Amino acid sequence: MLDRLTHALRTDHPDRPAVLRHTRPGTVRPVLRRGELADLADGYAAALHAHGLGPGDTVGVAVRPGPRALAVMLAAHRLALRIAVLDPTAGPDVLAARLTLARPDLVLADAAAQAVAGWAGPLARRADLALPRLTALGPVATLGRRLPGCAPHLRPGGATPPARPDGGPEADAVIVFTSGTTARPRAVVHTRDGLAAGLRTVADLVDPRPGTVVLGGTFFVLVPALAAGAAVVQPARRPAALGRQLARLDPAHTYLTPPQLRAALAAGARFTGRVWTGSAPADAALLRRVKQSGAHQAWSVYALTELFPAAAVEEADKSAHDGDGDLVGAPLPGVRARIATGGELLLTGPGARHRYLGEDPDPWVRTGDRAALTPGGRIVLAGRLKDMVLRRAENIYPGLYEPALHLPGVELAVLVGIPAGDGDERLVALVQPAPGTDPRRLREALRGPLDRMAAARPDAVLFGEVPLAGRSRKPDRAAAAAHCARELAR
Repeated sequence: MLDRLTHALRTDHPDRPAVLRHTRPGTVRPVLRRGELADLADGYAAALHAHGLGPGDTVGVAVRPGPRALAVMLAAHRLALRIAVLDPTAGPDVLAARLTLARPDLVLADAAAQAVAGWAGPLARRADLALPRLTALGPVATLGRRLPGCAPHLRPGGATPPARPDGGPEADAVIVFTSGTTARPRAVVHTRDGLAAGLRTVADLVDPRPGTVVLGGTFFVLVPALAAGAAVVQPARRPAALGRQLARLDPAHTYLTPPQLRAALAAGARFTGRVWTGSAPADAALLRRVKQSGAHQAWSVYALTELFPAAAVEEADKSAHDGDGDLVGAPLPGVRARIATGGELLLTGPGARHRYLGEDPDPWVRTGDRAALTPGGRIVLAGRLKDMVLRRAENIYPGLYEPALHLPGVELAVLVGIPAGDGDERLVALVQPAPGTDPRRLREALRGPLDRMAAARPDAVLFGEVPLAGRSRKPDRAAAAAHCARELAR
């Protein structure tokens, strides 16, 4: 897919916009044209080659998603380098420990990342962003605009690099740091072949068309869209501005996380085409609201760092599911699923990670999700294994019951366990009402679903904001449990 994109940028309408920008007055301007993006990737490849980097070397990347990050990825692919993604939400101690497994030969960082690692650290930590001192990780170069105090520029250009170094399909392409602790960090390694398979799966699922506009900013959005000849716009951060983007651009495809969707809907945004969401749970009620706001289809994608994407389901099928648990759809072509002893969902497929860094390869990915497979082979999640609540000697899996709480007027809802003081736990529902919802009417509407939970009925129902955490803004269950414990102790 990356080879296809590199070729397409040069040969398929190189003068057309590749990345667009929606300005405050409402006009749409190209940030880069297709041929210009190809030139930028070639320039970065030449610059990295001039630094002495070659097949198998590691480049740490602390750059915001966008065209420059994509150009670096294409350059690394051309030189058979591997990319280590540096996530500023991981925390500096954890990130530094993780990088002992994959010491980068060069760290590429934009000015914002260097500020987070330096003078702006105290301010950034308020937004849960923190990076270690980058120069402690390896040599640093600045990508994009350079501000005072930044490392030297990586200027595109220089001697033409080799046309095709011997990397091979099984060579490492990307390292993404995921779960684990400072003492035992884990890093997901995708090979060039596996990364290509994941990108092909996205392209086949979404099927972007030439000449259309796609709203989204991640790597797995940019590559299939641009390879197909579509133009890409990165979503605005502010909900009101995002709403204006949607109204002006009329995108054929929109990729937003569930928190972004909720914020956009609260700001009165209208959708068009097909909307895709993932990275965090998306219930049927949220997908219905997206379609009621104009989208032709609303899809929830089930994916992991280890396997992207794994399954997908459209709102109509998700809403029609009347059993327990969260239907996430049938495994996508090439993906196989099975249930291990204890109920854990295992997945494998061409796009699955090759291994965890420092560990032996294993074709099966342990998802950490408790699940069941329907007779037709569709995946129904019943919650995270580690999220189990033990109450009165009974195991309760929140994911099995949380979908029942997502009624009209509910923005988000989680079930958490808090200590009861005798080794047991109390089960508490934390419900976040949608803006404008009458709490008394919502509490009455919840009476029926709560009664049907039988032995899993919560001991208490609290209304309030559900804490979110991490880059994907998933519900932070530990923070939610601590909040509920404080509220109940009053």
